[in-house]
Amino acid sequence: MTSNTKVMKIIKLILFFLVIILLTFFTLKFLPLFKNLSTQDGQIAFKETITNMGIFSPLAIIGLMILQILVAFLPGEPVEVLAGMCFGTFGGVIIILIGSFISSALIFFLVRKFGRDFISTFFNEEKLYKIQNSKFLSNSKRIEMFLFIMFFIPGTPKDLFVYVGGLLNIKPLRFFIISTFARIPSVITSTFAGANLIDGNFKITILTFIITLLISGIGLIIAKKIHSKVI
Repeated sequence: MTSNTKVMKIIKLILFFLVIILLTFFTLKFLPLFKNLSTQDGQIAFKETITNMGIFSPLAIIGLMILQILVAFLPGEPVEVLAGMCFGTFGGVIIILIGSFISSALIFFLVRKFGRDFISTFFNEEKLYKIQNSKFLSNSKRIEMFLFIMFFIPGTPKDLFVYVGGLLNIKPLRFFIISTFARIPSVITSTFAGANLIDGNFKITILTFIITLLISGIGLIIAKKIHSKVI
C-alpha cells in the first residue's frame, strides 16, 4: 500500500464520520418535528424551523450532499428527500445540483492528481485496469454517452461514476455538466417525495417511492447490461 493510498483512506474515514455527525445532527434536530408531520401544526412548525435557520439551512444541505458524494457508498436519497422537505421540489433540486457540481469538480481533480490511489478504496485494481483500457471508452464521445446514461438512469451508483470520470479522457467542464444535470430525473423524484411529505401528502409520497423503486430496479438491470458490454 502506497503512502498516498494510506492518506486517502484516512481522509475518507474522516469524511465518513463527518457525514455521520451531520446526519445525527439533522436527525436530532428534526426528529421531534417528523413525528408531527401528519398534523398541520407539525408541518408549520417544520417550515418555521427551516426558515429560522436562515442561510445555514441550504449550506448544511449542500455540505451534507458534498460529503455524501465524497464518501460515495452512502445513499444520497435521504439527503435529497430532506432537501425537498426543506426547500420544495425545485428548490431542493437546485440545492442538490449545487452540491453535486462542487463535489464532482473536487473529486475529478483529486482523481486526476492522485490517480488510482484516490479511488482504490472503492474499486479493485482489475476493474480499474478494465476501465482505463476499455476499447469502448477510448473515444471521448462514447465516454460522454456512457456517463450520461449512467447518471441519467435511476438506481445506478452515480457517486461511484463521479470517481471513474477522473480516469477517463473527458474534458473537466463537460464531465461536470454531465455528472450534475444528467442526474436531475433521479433527484427530482426524491425532492418531490420530500416536498409532499412535508405537506402531509403521504399517499403521494409513498406512491412516488414505489414508482421510483420500480424504475430504479429496471434501471439497474439496464445499467448492468451496458456496464458489462462497455467494460
